[in-house]
Amino acid sequence: MPTIFIQGYKFRFYSSDVNEPPHVHVIKAERVAKIWLKLLEVEHNRGYNRAELNRVLKLTERNKERLLKAWHEYFDR
Repeated sequence: MPTIFIQGYKFRFYSSDVNEPPHVHVIKAERVAKIWLKLLEVEHNRGYNRAELNRVLKLTERNKERLLKAWHEYFDR
């Protein structure tokens, strides 16, 4: 499963995600959020408080192109 580390967070996607729009699962400790990459919207959040979720969204936005590139390199092969 491809994982990109950004400032202590794991940005990951799974092979079973192939039929879904591009997104990442952002993991840190026991917390995880699923974020749609094109819309930069949270699909679900388990454990992040509002402030940290906002931080995760900002990191996702700043790294959106890198994450989309990794998504397409993995799923478009």
